[in-house]
Amino acid sequence: MTAETSVPSTALLTGADRDGGSNYTARHLLVLEGLEAVRKRPGMYIGSTDSRGLMHCLWEIIDNSVDEALGGHCDHIEVLLHDDGSVEVRDNGRGIPVDVEPKTGLSGVEVVMTKLHAGGKFGGGSYAASGGLHGVGASVVNALSSRLDVEVDRNGSTHAVSFRRGVPGIFTESGPDAPFDPTSGLIKKKRVPKNRTGTRVRFWADRQIFLKDARLSLENLHARARQTAFLVPGLTLVVRDERRPAGPDGERQEPSQEVFRYDGGISEFCEYLAQDRAVCDVLRLTGQGSFKETVPVLDDRGHMTPTEVTRELGVDIALRWGTGYDTTVRSFVNIIATPKGGTHVSGFERSLTRTVNEALRSAKLLRVAEDDVNKDDAMEGLTAVVTVRLAEPQFEGQTKEVLGTSAASRVVATVVAKELKAFLTSAKRDTKQQARAVLDKIVAAARTRIAARQHKEAQRRKTALESSSLPAKLADCRSDDVDRSELFIVEGDSALGTAKLARDSEFQALLPIRGKILNVQKSSISDMLKNAECGAIIQVIGAGSGRTFDIDQARYGKIVLLVDADVDGAHIRCLLLTLFQRYMRPMVEAGRVFAAVPPLHRVELSHPKKGQDKYVYTYSDNELRTTLLEFQRKGIQYKDSIQRYKGLGEMDADQLSETTMDPRFRTLRRINIGDLEGAERIFDLLMGNEVAPRKEFITSSAATLDRSRIDA
Repeated sequence: MTAETSVPSTALLTGADRDGGSNYTARHLLVLEGLEAVRKRPGMYIGSTDSRGLMHCLWEIIDNSVDEALGGHCDHIEVLLHDDGSVEVRDNGRGIPVDVEPKTGLSGVEVVMTKLHAGGKFGGGSYAASGGLHGVGASVVNALSSRLDVEVDRNGSTHAVSFRRGVPGIFTESGPDAPFDPTSGLIKKKRVPKNRTGTRVRFWADRQIFLKDARLSLENLHARARQTAFLVPGLTLVVRDERRPAGPDGERQEPSQEVFRYDGGISEFCEYLAQDRAVCDVLRLTGQGSFKETVPVLDDRGHMTPTEVTRELGVDIALRWGTGYDTTVRSFVNIIATPKGGTHVSGFERSLTRTVNEALRSAKLLRVAEDDVNKDDAMEGLTAVVTVRLAEPQFEGQTKEVLGTSAASRVVATVVAKELKAFLTSAKRDTKQQARAVLDKIVAAARTRIAARQHKEAQRRKTALESSSLPAKLADCRSDDVDRSELFIVEGDSALGTAKLARDSEFQALLPIRGKILNVQKSSISDMLKNAECGAIIQVIGAGSGRTFDIDQARYGKIVLLVDADVDGAHIRCLLLTLFQRYMRPMVEAGRVFAAVPPLHRVELSHPKKGQDKYVYTYSDNELRTTLLEFQRKGIQYKDSIQRYKGLGEMDADQLSETTMDPRFRTLRRINIGDLEGAERIFDLLMGNEVAPRKEFITSSAATLDRSRIDA
């Protein structure tokens, strides 16, 4: 099966297969061979098929050339963005092997370009440290290219081969759409001097795979090339853009070219990253360590045998402190950026903090009673580039963003402790002054942090003593206008979230209560004040309670009880009204206490007419029946899925706003006392301590109950 063959997904079965599980047999299983898997699931290999995935493909090819530079075999790499949409990478490395690989019978170029997990980075001695690990980069790019040309200068000749979507062959003309003859084997194009070696790879991204708007970003390419040139001193990276876009005047622009070469390496990189004035020169902490790990190794007979091997890990760190406050740490493994750190960064930070504390204690810059400085203090104003080099590093996940090799932490910590201690305790005059300036800065940062924390704690104590702070769960409004402001006492935290989105925070405040509050009719005043919910309500309203209640001190013009439209909600509203009637009665007498009226049902009209609301809300089962009969009589169609609200938490914010909270549309029931003595008797009967009169009232009144008066 060729790489272009369309294959069905194993997850897609016919209706008959789904109906009968016994029909699911081995014939439904599909094995993707070779590069077919790459074309079927490109995201697994390059992350995505947009511009990021296209850039990933380019860097897979560039990184192969950079690995040659890491091995000391290459010092010049060119990246050309051609006007026809292709990209070419040239290097003067050793060149991909062109001899025949004995197991496959293919040339080295064809093996690298067509076989997954094939390459010179699996411990065969070709690369001591490299950016590539899995041997899939070049073959993945080949599989996702409509055309890929490879030229290798080696053994005194130029060897060439082309591919179409992973299949080797010959193109008779230029461009990806040229006639193609699928044949296998390298061809010799011309003779070259024997000392000339190198590889040239040019590919056209397959637009069957990549999105139409996928483009290479020249800015990102320059940034990555600059970073690589810093990490590999002596390597020259040339980026030439020959796409020549049209300028403002419509004329084609001249090709642009940028050359990146930094012989100073990561010391120069550190200076480039730093934005503030230096406190000390750039320090270079270098060293090496070894560790052992057990890995499967291919023996002479082709068997994988677990073997304990000794690894060498090289550490190279550039750092310097500046007068600023920000910390910048860039970390790399070989040439791979690890933006999320890993064991090498944790070892660096831990050893840096410990070594600084030892130096501060030795220099007596920290008093005996003072705590050690922490990591943030030690790294304030620090710019650092942390690099390690080792063979076959272990990463956490496929993205290579976090180094997982545990031994790296120990080796890096040892190198940092030794090298940094030598700087901080140096007796040389210039170095000693710089070390003292660094230590003074770190101590100042620690003392500033402690002073800021103490000030913050002092302010908190002062606020708690000088003012009665309102409950943390109160979502207050911004307006100070008492006549306009409203306090909604909301049942439950779930309803609070919806109410926060539905309210107008300019003048509507929210106070949630948990379930049913204390029945204050049969509780003492001390029990009432000890109750968290009752105490919060009295504190938020701010006018006192009982005989000392002063309505002029109330912080809100309206108190609205917002509870669920069910039996429990009615009980909670009754308990709240008992609290207001007993301890804040002037609010009720002034008509400033209200009960919100949330709807019970929402009916969605199928084809509302112009000017007619799409949704109709009803507030009782009887009203719902009446409304539906009215719709049937008038021929108004509605959807059968009528929504029944079990609570406020089930309502969306816009629904709660337009039905219950927005003053333009809502309905509020004002709570008032027509007969004060009668109200007292009823409250005492229904909510008081005497159970027998209440039981007799319920029994005798059950038959005469007018159910239409129940709003729950």
